[in-house]
Amino acid sequence: MKRLVVGAHYGLKDWLAQRITALVMAAYSLVVFAAALGGALSSRESWQMFMANGVIRFASFLFVISLCYHAWVGIRDIWMDYVNSTAVRLTLHVLTILALVGYAGWAIQIIWRL
Repeated sequence: MKRLVVGAHYGLKDWLAQRITALVMAAYSLVVFAAALGGALSSRESWQMFMANGVIRFASFLFVISLCYHAWVGIRDIWMDYVNSTAVRLTLHVLTILALVGYAGWAIQIIWRL
């Protein structure tokens, strides 16, 4: 008997993406928490020195991209599960993408401006 598959066929890829982006965000959060314990948040100058490190900037970039992709997968699934109208769902998808790209651009601009 052939199995009938319905839906968007995201499945394993999105499940894995959610887990990987969550791990990236958790690791980054631990690094920032450790830096805070070490005094990197004690003054604006120490924070700027911490964020001036190229590895930290790259990790911050990965965090922002992971956060936006993680949010995209979650919100997209909510729209797909609970919005029945295709036109409304497509509109919400586009607005979500535009918002997340804008947030990512804004966050990256802030990170690189330091």
